[in-house]
Amino acid sequence: MENIIEVSGLAKMFANQPALKDVSFKVKKGETFGFLGPSGSGKTTTIKILTAQLTQTDGDATIFGVPASKLKEASYRKKIGVLTDNSGLYTRLTIFDNLKLYCDLYEVQYTRIDEVLDMVNLKDARKKAVSKLSKGMLQRVTLARAFLHKPELLFLDEPTSALDPVNTKHIYKGLEKLKEQGTTIFLTTHDMNEAETLCDRVAFLNEGTIQLLDSPKALRQKYADHTLTVELADGTKEIVDCGPEGAQAMYNYMSENQVVSIYSNEPTLGDIFVEVTGRKLS
Repeated sequence: MENIIEVSGLAKMFANQPALKDVSFKVKKGETFGFLGPSGSGKTTTIKILTAQLTQTDGDATIFGVPASKLKEASYRKKIGVLTDNSGLYTRLTIFDNLKLYCDLYEVQYTRIDEVLDMVNLKDARKKAVSKLSKGMLQRVTLARAFLHKPELLFLDEPTSALDPVNTKHIYKGLEKLKEQGTTIFLTTHDMNEAETLCDRVAFLNEGTIQLLDSPKALRQKYADHTLTVELADGTKEIVDCGPEGAQAMYNYMSENQVVSIYSNEPTLGDIFVEVTGRKLS
């Protein structure tokens, strides 16, 4: 499968302090790739390098087979969408009129506006002035702007950080639709539940280095302790190994009609991150 992003030995220094150190990874066409880590780990710096907003100190980063610095050229700009902050919106204009300006910039028909507003659950607010919007609504407008021209590659930096659960779920559906249409998504987040929901593969970034990279399922299986918790009718909980002895114990509990519920003790991505890095994702 074609790689849309290829990064090798990427490093970035700020005032002699390393923000990124020897970072390497590849992102396949049509993949949702999660770049996960706490604040200050280097996630936003990586996006800014990959979108030509910063220049790396060392290493190589290519997008669509060309150096990331070439993304400043108009022909490449039309192939990517970026969400980093709420800048670039005209506060005196309505949501709809803001998006009309970007339709003109990207040579997109105005009919696309209602499509993207529906994806971010803002269709009914299309005539509202940007100056009157809440923080969460502003974030959804900038998401709609990033989707507007159906980019081949979409960079999302903490896309749902200011959103409530209902709108977050709505955004997830929109991102899945974009992925089905062939968009490659590079997602930075410190929300491990979001990564579990959206990502095909994830990289754990800590203090400027990647410490793990694999699919969420593979990582959970790798760090699982292969036990089950059995909740019994008397309110107690028993830990049962996934082996012959555990199978016999389960048989006994079930034969005596004691089992209320059974669940796996497979770790979350957050659990794994803490185990590998010794840090929480706050």
